[in-house]
Amino acid sequence: MAVVVLLPRDLESTSPHDPTWSLVIGAFLQERGSRTGSRRTVETYARIVRRFLRTIADPAAATPFDVHCFVHAATQDARPPAPSTILTRLAAVGGLYEFAARMGVVDRNPATAVGRPAVRLARPRGLTVDEVARLLAVIPATPAGLLDRALIVTALLTGLRRSELVGLRLTRPEEGDRVCYVVRTKGGAMRRRELPEPAWQAIAAAVEAGRPGGRGGEGAVFAMSDSTFYVHLRRYSEAAGLADVSCHVLRHTAAKLRRDAGASIEEVGNLLGHRSIATTAMYLRRLEDEGDRGWEPVARTLGLAVRRTIPALAGPSTTAASHERWRPVHLARRDGRGNDHPANG
Repeated sequence: MAVVVLLPRDLESTSPHDPTWSLVIGAFLQERGSRTGSRRTVETYARIVRRFLRTIADPAAATPFDVHCFVHAATQDARPPAPSTILTRLAAVGGLYEFAARMGVVDRNPATAVGRPAVRLARPRGLTVDEVARLLAVIPATPAGLLDRALIVTALLTGLRRSELVGLRLTRPEEGDRVCYVVRTKGGAMRRRELPEPAWQAIAAAVEAGRPGGRGGEGAVFAMSDSTFYVHLRRYSEAAGLADVSCHVLRHTAAKLRRDAGASIEEVGNLLGHRSIATTAMYLRRLEDEGDRGWEPVARTLGLAVRRTIPALAGPSTTAASHERWRPVHLARRDGRGNDHPANG
């Protein structure tokens, strides 16, 4: 599935001194689209490159300071850019000049001398089984609702990214064969994998109900743009009383549920399409709570409570049961009766 790049009109006259740059920009975006398979990435890079080239007189003479000033410029609401915004701007501008250097248009990439900000990765969040049930419960049984339900169920069972979901296509199996889906991954490779049966049933239900048409393109299962899917998903999450649920949260949920069900790191990595097990291990480590099994013997040594109960966080409890739960070890006999004498040694 090729990504068609439509060069914005104001890029056609980017550099009046050298019209070659219009061709360079178009070729760069075309290459980026063919490598990533993401129209969204191409459109984002096109906007960033357009804004950058407006700040300089000659693209071939751009300096690292020019790039630095641009990537650190305030956003439209006059706020300092977030580290992720700076990195995205650097990726677009640096990618353009890296491409231009490979093509022999320039002999250096001014973006390579610009420092990268440190980014604190937000902890990924996955929904619980109860939260998934609440999310699915608010989706109406209309043709449009059934299509949204099929999208969400497919996301939960496959762990696909948003762009992969809306571009998903199915194979046409012979009778008795498994149904497989085909997607273009983030790295641009084509991937073919078995479609879980519940996802296929949800898709079939949407088809039988007369799913609505959209922008999915010929052969696409879900005739919907990724931005439309995001809007629908956010509306359902609000109706279910959940924090903002994005498609990436569904991807996290898919990984978490597989891991909780006993899947190995390798199996979770295959599900997510990771090329490296190290990537999956880091992904899961950030997603899961870090266990600690070494505190209990230390607590016993110190004479601290070891009962595995959770106290109320709203304030101290006044019930006798709560006092008994959290009494120090040396104040409780094995038969449960109190002992006001401190333990020896």
